[in-house]
Amino acid sequence: MHFEVNRQNFRETRAIDSTHSELAPGEIRLAVERFALTTNNITYAVVGDMLDYWGFFPTEAPWGRLPAMGLGSVTESAHPEIELGGRYFGFYPMASELVIQAEAKGNAFRDIGPHRANHAAAYTNFTAISDDVMFHADKVDEYLLFRGLFMTSYLADDQLADQDFLGATQTLVTSASSKTSICLAACLALRPGHRAVGLTSEGNRAFVEDLGLYDQTITYDEVDQLDASVSSGLVDMAGSAAARSSVHEHFRDSLRYSLTVGATHWEEPGSSGEPLPGPVPEFFFAPTQMAKRTAEWGAAELMNRTASAFHSLLDGTDRWLTVLHSSGHDGVAAVYRELLEGQADPAVGHVVSMVEGGFGLST
Repeated sequence: MHFEVNRQNFRETRAIDSTHSELAPGEIRLAVERFALTTNNITYAVVGDMLDYWGFFPTEAPWGRLPAMGLGSVTESAHPEIELGGRYFGFYPMASELVIQAEAKGNAFRDIGPHRANHAAAYTNFTAISDDVMFHADKVDEYLLFRGLFMTSYLADDQLADQDFLGATQTLVTSASSKTSICLAACLALRPGHRAVGLTSEGNRAFVEDLGLYDQTITYDEVDQLDASVSSGLVDMAGSAAARSSVHEHFRDSLRYSLTVGATHWEEPGSSGEPLPGPVPEFFFAPTQMAKRTAEWGAAELMNRTASAFHSLLDGTDRWLTVLHSSGHDGVAAVYRELLEGQADPAVGHVVSMVEGGFGLST
């Protein structure tokens, strides 16, 4: 079964039964055990055409299949080098199963279907959790909720630090309660002498403050209370033109960079078309920085460095995170709508399965 979204109206969804066709040579079938569902998936929909997220798992127009970070296992293989079993982390459709044209890579594989030809390796690889230094056996759901988001945030932090934050001494992070922002705050907290300022709504202020990851927490209407002479940077997870504009207008030439990473405020995208004071906003594309560091450090060293920071985040999630499971189309649809409408509790992480009564595999 597949969960599909109308690309012209994100509020319209449907469930489509999977076609259980015979495998062609080189193909494998994966049972999708579970996947994380966060506001990041809403971002995939918003920028789906620009960054071809809709192209990951193509289907008939106007419908689309959103990618999600999940776990799956090989249940059928027509590939001589890929055996049955194992558990693999990667991008899956919001579905009960996935068939891919595979290329073996040691104890892992990647999707080499023609529609994936232009996609970065970070999006096409499937990693055996038995070999993944980022895997946390006692926190499988937390691993799914944060692994991909943390990688994005780690690389954003790494890119900025590699440029010495362009002279900025503090970074403002919008949508501070979102999980990607929390990951970025955890990375920034490891940078001595650099401040992280979380921008959030009044309703989420207490939650963000209690995280203990930001040096300062303010609401969006309090930006003008910050010292405009302090060299600052903006990492925009909200994608809100109003929030971005208020930061640019307040700091003007003191703003050293403006990176757009997410779109949690998906109904407030874009801009008036008028140039903003300060730096031109740039969209951050994690695979570019990943490729740079892989070339410089090697893939193993990059993963080891990321894992060290990642595990320090996971060690503290018990204090503020509650994981909820939902299954079947209705369960997945309810979580999706909650995220789409901005009604999700930031202290909750949703891990879902398209299989009714799923989560039968060991955690």
